[in-house]
Amino acid sequence: MTAAFPSLPAIDAPTEGDPLRDPALYLNRELSQLDFNFRVLAQALDPQVPLLERLRFLCISCTNLDEFFEIRAATVRHALDFGLPAAADGMSPATILNKIHDRAAKLVDAQYKCWNEVIRPSLNEAGVRVLGRDSWNARQTRWLRAYFRDEIMPVLSPLGLDPSHPFPKILNKSLNIVVVLKGKDAFGRAGHLAIVRAPRSLPRIIHLPQRVSGGEHDFVLLSSVLSAFADEMFPGMEVKGAYQFRVTRNSELVVDEAEVENLALALRDELVGRGYNPAVRLEIAKDCPKPIMRTLLQNFDLPENAVYLIDGPVNLNRVTQVYDLVARPELKYPSFNPRTLRGQDSMFEIVDDGDVLMHHPFDAFTPVLELIRQAATDPQVLAIKQTLYRTGKDSAIVDALVLAARNGKDVTVVVELRARFDEDANLGVADRLQEAGVQVVYGVVGFKTHGKMLLIVRREGRKLRRYVHLGTGNYHSGTARAYTDLGLITADPDIGNDVHLLFQQLSGLAPSTKLKRLLQSPFTLHPGLIKKIEREAKLARAGKTGRIIVKINAINEPRIIRALYAASQAGVSIDLIVRGACALRPGVPGISENIRVRSIVGRFLEHSRIYWFGNDGEPELYCASADWLERNLLHRVETCFPILDEDLAERVFKEALQNYLDDNTNAWVLDADGEYRKLSPAEGEAPYSAQATLLSKV
Repeated sequence: MTAAFPSLPAIDAPTEGDPLRDPALYLNRELSQLDFNFRVLAQALDPQVPLLERLRFLCISCTNLDEFFEIRAATVRHALDFGLPAAADGMSPATILNKIHDRAAKLVDAQYKCWNEVIRPSLNEAGVRVLGRDSWNARQTRWLRAYFRDEIMPVLSPLGLDPSHPFPKILNKSLNIVVVLKGKDAFGRAGHLAIVRAPRSLPRIIHLPQRVSGGEHDFVLLSSVLSAFADEMFPGMEVKGAYQFRVTRNSELVVDEAEVENLALALRDELVGRGYNPAVRLEIAKDCPKPIMRTLLQNFDLPENAVYLIDGPVNLNRVTQVYDLVARPELKYPSFNPRTLRGQDSMFEIVDDGDVLMHHPFDAFTPVLELIRQAATDPQVLAIKQTLYRTGKDSAIVDALVLAARNGKDVTVVVELRARFDEDANLGVADRLQEAGVQVVYGVVGFKTHGKMLLIVRREGRKLRRYVHLGTGNYHSGTARAYTDLGLITADPDIGNDVHLLFQQLSGLAPSTKLKRLLQSPFTLHPGLIKKIEREAKLARAGKTGRIIVKINAINEPRIIRALYAASQAGVSIDLIVRGACALRPGVPGISENIRVRSIVGRFLEHSRIYWFGNDGEPELYCASADWLERNLLHRVETCFPILDEDLAERVFKEALQNYLDDNTNAWVLDADGEYRKLSPAEGEAPYSAQATLLSKV
């Protein structure tokens, strides 16, 4: 249930006869998201990418697919079960589910072909071997059998299926083996099927000692060991077959926030059962007999098009552990040291001289950490307010906030408990902060707090001054090294006052207030964007130059898409750099021929959100926490902030927009037919990589 806010944008009511509402003009978000994983997988197939990085990209595509089924496919199944209306693309949930299966099956086939025919043989040639059962020699087999008996067998609890032992609960994404048995056990019970669940305490990758294997980097998968030594678990019985399988479950947490007295307690209760939510996908070894497959599908209440036959380990993403276990720098991307801010031991003095812009990971995240650390111990600092969406374990930011509270600062933190897959970690962060005396707020009922804000109130002479950090990414030092994001530290009074008002809203102390500099979801960002798009269209119709460049992770909001279509029809030149799902169809004659869409996939995950509007020679540039999705623009608390310093705005434009429009090596272009094609340098054109160019300047 969501709270009612009278100033929210009006519902998008259908209007007959509007050609821009034609379902053929909209691509399906779910299928577009699946296509992104083909682009990730392409990195694993690129011989120009270091080998262990290619392994990592393969595993990322597998992990992404897991999350896709846990969230996106599960959402479509929910829409089917409850008869929800079709989205702008007009496809029914049943049709989407069928198309998901077809597209995902092709992706799975491509992933395992990549593993079996490309990555694994290449690793073997490089001296990094992941050994299958058919390649174990006698010495390796003896060592692995002993390892199984000593380290694995004691923690297993094989379960024979019979009337007194019904099918056990299978945890989401856990490794399991179904074993076919013949014979009778000690009690005279006839063997048929047994289930072996692999506890999560067991390592999924086993590193063979060099004295046993002869190689420094030889590994065996736990799934291979469990299948090979299944006979050890069922003495006196004949093992006719052992087949690994894995089930993926719906991982959305459903909490009626308006009906619970304590959101934290309600989430804790939901988290206990999340691993056993309804199933959405079954992965099983391709040689598993069909009767057993049907038994599993029946047990998990899944249709036949929810099964995926696997030619390899069902948990292929676990092979990513090899990346960390192998110290071979020549097989990885070269390391780099990000730019550091000079004089960052005096952050307040630096910001006093002018705004600070950080382009991560090319710029270090340390200025943000230093700002909070210095605020925690500065006697002139009176209050600190911050939003936390994802922080990671052992967060230095949380340490600094705890220190600030213990030093007598007034510290308020908005912890978003509903950050997907980080709920448990965020509950722990909230508990720790509260124990230190921090005032913890859980945000707004029905609206995730996704905006990234830090506000520091400092006494300077006879006045109070506000220092602000706003970002496109999370307060997570790990992702700041792997994601491209932008952050701004400023003491601009108007921005400081806007952020102050936003924190008042989040704590429930202020109505919807018009902000001077910032746009925010769910109030002013969506109508503000449409207004700016329409302004560019008006300029184009007046014979002036209309120009829009946007960099986001995804777009599906119908009214935004229609506004872009209308602007294209008016002659506005529009470039969209969209990493993932894109529901807009570019290049349609008479509709979107002036819109170009490209996706950049490279070493770092593209994560920054930037909106640039030409405005007849007086450009406006905004950075934001929000993608152009319905959820971000209408159902979340998001921040969108201008870069007011002209030099910094020019830097963002050159580094994060024009630089990516020039890329011809990591760019994929979306055509009008909904297909992506990889760009390559034209004849006589030099290769150009946006990320490599930024790295070269570090």
